Amino acid sequence: MLSVFKHTCLAALLVACVPFSGQVLAGGLSDDEKQPRITKVNSKVVVGWIEKGLILPEQTTVKIKVDSGALTSSMHAVNIDFFEHKGKSWVRYDVPVKDADTGKRVTMKFERPVYRRILVRGAGGEDRRPVVKMSMCIGDQIYEEQFSLRDRGDMTYPVLIGRRTIEHIGLIDVSRTFMVKLDCPLTAEDDERVKQKRMRDDETMVDDSEMDNPEQVEEEHEE
Repeated sequence: MLSVFKHTCLAALLVACVPFSGQVLAGGLSDDEKQPRITKVNSKVVVGWIEKGLILPEQTTVKIKVDSGALTSSMHAVNIDFFEHKGKSWVRYDVPVKDADTGKRVTMKFERPVYRRILVRGAGGEDRRPVVKMSMCIGDQIYEEQFSLRDRGDMTYPVLIGRRTIEHIGLIDVSRTFMVKLDCPLTAEDDERVKQKRMRDDETMVDDSEMDNPEQVEEEHEE
């Protein structure tokens, strides 16, 4: 029994091997979603392989796939349009999603500075993508993370969380979903709107320090 448990712990990167009781493991996915909670291992939050989150400053709840196989997080984006603002490279884009709570179709519109660019290689060939910094609420915490923008319309989940973000959040329990209750700070939306306005007004606040570095190559494995 001990050898099986050790094998499971080594099976995936950043996976939390938490010994739950038989009663907990017997619950289906719907029970997980109905009874979210915050589990910690050595003070690190443990998330399921699917969670809910808010892309700030909007109030639309989206489903997030947590995938340690990906390096940079990815966000569904269409109508991607590059433009220059006060000497900096910016991008505007739409994020059409289904609200995970209401089931309604919503299109969120964003404008962000381009932080860097990556070249993604996969079975379908090569794809150059802009990377922007976006603020997202997961559980009761706000994370400003790097997201590559691409059309994920053929994917089940509009947002994929990769290792760059996972290391800031905590650990993954790949056997569970919806482990953390979405409980964002009351000021999160207003704080993000103020931050974005300040960036538009003051170009010195824009972090494009990675734009002059060589384009990084990443592998895409998601199906």
